[in-house]
Amino acid sequence: MPGRADGLITLDAADALWVDLTADGAVPTASGALTCSPAHARVGYVLLGGHVVATVRASGGQWSVPEAEVRRAAAELNAVGMDRRDLVRIGPFRGAPRQECNEESPLRWRQRITGELQELGGPERAARREVGRPYHLAGIDWRRILVAQTRDGTQRTWWLPRAVVRLLDAAEHAETQWVQAARTHRASAAVTEPPSRPRQARDADDRQTTSPQGPTAPPRPYNGELQGQLYSVLSRKPSTSRRVAGWACAVCRTAPATVLDHCHEHDYARAPLCQSCNTRERPDHLYSNDIRVANRYTRLFHTDTDDWLHHWHRCPGCRTRTTLPLPHLAAWTAHTACRSLRPTHRAPRGRQPCGVLRVSWTGSQQAPRSCLLTVAVDFCPSGEHRVLARVPYREAAERFRVWLAETAPAVAAAAGPDRLDGLPAQSRPVIADTNGEGLALF
Repeated sequence: MPGRADGLITLDAADALWVDLTADGAVPTASGALTCSPAHARVGYVLLGGHVVATVRASGGQWSVPEAEVRRAAAELNAVGMDRRDLVRIGPFRGAPRQECNEESPLRWRQRITGELQELGGPERAARREVGRPYHLAGIDWRRILVAQTRDGTQRTWWLPRAVVRLLDAAEHAETQWVQAARTHRASAAVTEPPSRPRQARDADDRQTTSPQGPTAPPRPYNGELQGQLYSVLSRKPSTSRRVAGWACAVCRTAPATVLDHCHEHDYARAPLCQSCNTRERPDHLYSNDIRVANRYTRLFHTDTDDWLHHWHRCPGCRTRTTLPLPHLAAWTAHTACRSLRPTHRAPRGRQPCGVLRVSWTGSQQAPRSCLLTVAVDFCPSGEHRVLARVPYREAAERFRVWLAETAPAVAAAAGPDRLDGLPAQSRPVIADTNGEGLALF
């Protein structure tokens, strides 16, 4: 291969190799993964998928990368399966709390995508890439898999496949770990080395590298270290975000954690999650007390039931009451308890469920007698179906307890009022402002 020397290849050769090796993968890749923005070889590394590849500067001043590392990154990317129908919303989130920018991760892929789409006026104009604009992230051509959806005929939202979201989150985490390791390495070198000695070591071939020594440590599994602690207290500690970044997601156990999930009803911290799992439990549309029940609930209440029920019951308040927060309980009631009530219509390939499920509620779980859940259908093809059921809160909670004992006996056995003392005398209301339209419920 051109430019190859002692296992190193030039950036142009690595670009060609990356495209060739990933041509048959499920995730689309870009041709300028190592030479085009936002890749910047002079910082000491480039990102390929969720992998950090160190860059090396030879004696002639030309930047190169180890060929074996490019091949390893390509093999890891090719092993990723992608379901284009399993989407995660990446923005814009009007009314949502502003996400903290991780300055130790220059990738910040969510901010890059959102900023570019807003600046260029949408995916159509963004697809016509201008000279010098970034068009890939960690070697992934995100424009080819970006999905734009329109809600209520006005607001446009942007979505990416869940597998790609996890890849980019992993890349951002790996970059953060790399930068922190490099900073620690430079600090220790500045203390131990004499002032006259160069800060960057050179080998026999006069090649120099700015990368830290040794691989970065993988995220460690979460073992309940934050159990029983209040989120309002943890969120004030500046060290919390750094601790969270060191754990693996407590649900999928593969991706690095990026957020600390907590129960907004009782204020207890649940566990650190990756962005993908954190968005999985949210409904597609969220209003003050009205949600659309998305297809992702099939995984929450069927495929990965034990994992999610165990996660939600990490909150002592929900566990001792053997229930879920009101929005989760409402979604479960519509998706599971009222499944048999949902009508079907003829379709080219058989019959399909009617329209889109929606569940709303009046009142609050703080006053169970007056709280009522209403399960309805939107977008019925014939216009004949509206309200499917009206379920009182207490009945919904009792149905959930029975279902929990049958579906997840281990989770149900650990729940109940006799399992935990010391709960707050008065739990926080789920809905702080019924006129709001943000994501404060979750």
